[in-house]
Parts: sequence; structure tokens; C-alpha cells
Amino acid sequence: MGDEKGLEAKAGELAGDHSTKGRLIEAARELFLTQGFEKTSVKDILKQAGVNSGSLYYFFPKKEDLLVAVLDEYKALLWPVVIEPAFQRVSDPIERVFEILKGYRQMLEMTGFTHGCPIGNLALEMCTRSDVVRQGIADNFEGWRLAIRRCFEEVGARLHDYVDRDKLATFVLTTMEGGVMLARSYRRIEPFDAGVDMLRRYISQLLTDPDEGVA
Repeated sequence: MGDEKGLEAKAGELAGDHSTKGRLIEAARELFLTQGFEKTSVKDILKQAGVNSGSLYYFFPKKEDLLVAVLDEYKALLWPVVIEPAFQRVSDPIERVFEILKGYRQMLEMTGFTHGCPIGNLALEMCTRSDVVRQGIADNFEGWRLAIRRCFEEVGARLHDYVDRDKLATFVLTTMEGGVMLARSYRRIEPFDAGVDMLRRYISQLLTDPDEGVA
């Protein structure tokens, strides 16, 4: 993911909407990431966005409506902020998977283990709140998972035919989310690294050429 401040700046630039509605979404996105949904008040959002309450309620009658908009924003930012930069840095499909995971590792260390995956954070806090919110969270996970599956599909014959690329992508997602959660809980990077290391070893065993390995 690169430097967190740079990531936030890029996300804001890519969002590109400096209208009142856009400022509200970006303010809420930042606050939900750092404070969580429940601990973020409407007053916090108004102050961060620099708008009045009338403007907020015009676009978002309920705070939950703003959360749905934030989830839509994350879906839009997934490719340009998370996936594409990793794909540009490395060309090998399998290494692209680990380059994406590396971004989460960097984020954990640079924030002192205070920031996790924003979608994972919201899933823990909000999945039982409403079907609309739950679906928005699931859609974000699915977009991430499909990007990983694309990598495994592009590997082609390097992976054995019996390997289910779809399930393997789900396994990567669960490894990332579990590793992030444990690293934040322990306040150290070793649990995340352990999960990624075992994932590398496992994928190496799925290759048709056992001597090729995963770098």
C-alpha cells in the first residue's frame, strides 16, 4: 500500500469529488477508519467535512446511509489504490498476491497496529446492523477476492489442475484478515508474517514444478 499518508492523499485525489457530498463521504471514511462507526458522531463528521448539519441530512438522512456511501467509495478505490499499484510493481501473478499482502503489512507497522483492513473493521462492528450494510461489506470483500482469483487464473498451468482457484482466493482473504486481526491484538507483526509464510509454503506445494517454489 505504500506510505499511509500518501495512500490517504491518493485516495482523496482519486475520489475527486470536492462537492459537499464528496467531502462528507471522505470525512466519514477517514473517521470510521480511525474511530469506528459507533464512536464517530455526526458532529465529528460535520467538523471534519466543514459542512453544516442541513447539508448532511439533505444527502444522508441517516448516519447509516453515509456508511453505505463510504462502502461504495471503498469499492471504487479498491482497484486504483490497492490492486493496481501492486500489479505495477511486480509482474508475476503469484507474487502479485504477496505484494498486495505486503501492503497490509506496511499499513500495520506504519500505524503502530492501530489500523486494520477498513472493511474487516466494519465487518466486525457492523455486519449485524442491517442487510444493506452487510451486503456492502460483502461486496467489498468479494471485489478483493476476485482480484486475487484473477492472479491465480493468470498463473495457468503452473498450478495443478486440481487446484480450485476460487477457493484458494478465499483462503488468501481469510489469511489476510486473520493475520491483520492477530497482529493488531498482539501489537506485533509476527502473527501476520507467520500466516503469510505458511500461505507461501502451501502455494509452493500446489505448483506443477516443485523446484520452482514461490520467491
